[in-house]
Amino acid sequence: MEKLIIFDTTLRDGEQSPGASLNNKGKLEIAKQLEALGVDIIEAGFPISSPGDFHAVSAVAKEIKKSGVCALARAVKADIDAAYRALRRAKRPRIHVFLATSRIHMKYKLKKAEDQILKESIWAVKYAKRKINDVEFSPEDASRTDRRFLYQVLEAVIDAGAGTVNIPDTVGYATPNEFASIIEGIKENVPNIHKAVISVHCHNDLGLAVSNTMAAVLSGARQAECTINGLGERAGNASLEEIVMAVVTRKDIFGLRTGIKTKGICKTSRLVSKLTGISVQPNKAIVGANAFAHEAGIHQDGLLKERRTYEIIRPGDVGLSETKLVLGKHSGRHALKARFKKMGYALSRGESDRAFARFKKLADKKKEIFDEDLAAIAEDEIGATKPVYALVSFYVLSGNKVTPSATVTLKHKGKNLVANSSGDGPVDACYKAIEKIVGTKPKLLGYNLNAVTAGKDALGEVAVRMKIGKYRTIGRGASTDVIEASVKAYLNALNKAKTPGSAGSKR
Repeated sequence: MEKLIIFDTTLRDGEQSPGASLNNKGKLEIAKQLEALGVDIIEAGFPISSPGDFHAVSAVAKEIKKSGVCALARAVKADIDAAYRALRRAKRPRIHVFLATSRIHMKYKLKKAEDQILKESIWAVKYAKRKINDVEFSPEDASRTDRRFLYQVLEAVIDAGAGTVNIPDTVGYATPNEFASIIEGIKENVPNIHKAVISVHCHNDLGLAVSNTMAAVLSGARQAECTINGLGERAGNASLEEIVMAVVTRKDIFGLRTGIKTKGICKTSRLVSKLTGISVQPNKAIVGANAFAHEAGIHQDGLLKERRTYEIIRPGDVGLSETKLVLGKHSGRHALKARFKKMGYALSRGESDRAFARFKKLADKKKEIFDEDLAAIAEDEIGATKPVYALVSFYVLSGNKVTPSATVTLKHKGKNLVANSSGDGPVDACYKAIEKIVGTKPKLLGYNLNAVTAGKDALGEVAVRMKIGKYRTIGRGASTDVIEASVKAYLNALNKAKTPGSAGSKR
C-alpha cells in the first residue's frame, strides 16, 4: 500500500492551544513518545519565536533519530537562519517555510501585492534549500486563496526546491467537498506537482478538520499534518489518532498505510494531556474516556454476543485493555450477569433477580455503578434466604434541636407491623423501633460504616456485630442512604438470629 506520511505538530501548533505550555523537558518527553509511536516528521517548534522554543527544537533535534525533525520559519532570513541553527544536530532535518497568499492576508496583514508574495516565496525556499535539503512550503490561508494565484505560487516554489507543498485550511473555513476540489485542482493545474508531496494542515473551527483532511487524502494528498488529541490554535487541529484510525479501519476506502504503531495511541494521548494540562473530552473519538464505553442495554447485549455489532475498532488496537461496559440505569440483565461472572460471583437465578432489582434501584440514584457497588450487592444476596422480617419503610425526624424519632414498618408473615421510637440519633431511633416489633433487644457490639466508592452519591456499607441471646452474629447492609444501610444491616443480623442454622457463633 502507498504510505500516508504523518506530520505531527503537537509541539508547535498544539502548544499554541490557549492554556497549553510545555517546558523543554516536557517537549522532549513528548517528542520521544511521538518517535516511539512511529510519527514520520515531528514539527518541534518555531525557533525564532523565543529562546525557549529555539532550545527546545535544538534538544529534540539532538535526541530524535528515527523521525524527521522540522522547524517552522516565516519567509524571512532571520527565521530561516534560526531554524537552521536549531536543527543543526538533527539526523533528518526539515525547514518549514510559510507565507500568506490569500487576498485578506495580503491586504490587511502583509500589505503586499501578489508579485511581491511570489518573489518572496521563491527566495525563501531557495535560501532554506541552500541550508537544508528538505524544505516544505505552506501558502498560509490556502483555502481562501485565489486558485489561479495558488497554482502559480506552488509551481514556483516547487521549481525553487520545495519537496513538500502544504495546503493549510488556516482558519477552518473549508468544507470537505470544497477542500477536495482544491487538491484536485492543484493536481490538474500545477504542472510540476509530481515533484512534490501534497500535504494538508486543517483547523477545526467548524468541526471539519479531520473530515477535510480525509477528503484531501482521498483526492491525492499524501501527508497529513495533525496533533495528538486535536490540540491547536482556537478550536484545534486535525486529530492524529482520528486520521490514523480512519485509514486503518477503512482500508477499503483509503487504500493506504501509515507507520504509526497504533497500540501506543492512548499512551501518547495521556502523556500529552498530562504535560499540557489539557484534559481530553470524554466523548472524544478514539482516546476519550467514553470512546469504548457502552451503557445502553441493547448495545451491551449485542457486544457480549459479538463485539462487531457496536464496535468498529478493537480497544486493544489503540492501547486499551478492553471494552468498558458502563453499568447504569440503561443496562440490562445480560451485562450485569457478565460483570458478576467476571468479578467471580456465581449467583443463582433467584439471587440474580434480587441483585438486578437492587442494581436498578441503585442506578436510578447513581449515574455510574462501580464494581465495589456490585460487590456489596452480590455479597448481600449470595446465600441470602427469605427474611423473617423485611423492611417496608422507615421515616425519621432528626435535627440538632429535636429529639430524633423513627417510625419503621416491617413485613412479617404477610402482615405489616409498625412501631415508632426515639433515640440518641436517627439510627438509634430506628434500631429501637425495630426491637419493639421483633420483641428482641440485642446487644450491639460494633457498628462500622464505609463508603464503598468515592463521591457524594457513594454507596455506603454498614456492618454491625451483635449478641442475641447466646449467639453473636454479623449483619451487612448497603445503600446510598446511610440510615437505610444501617437499618438493613441491623435487620440482616436479626434475621440470621431468627433463621435456624444461620445465627452465627455460640459464645
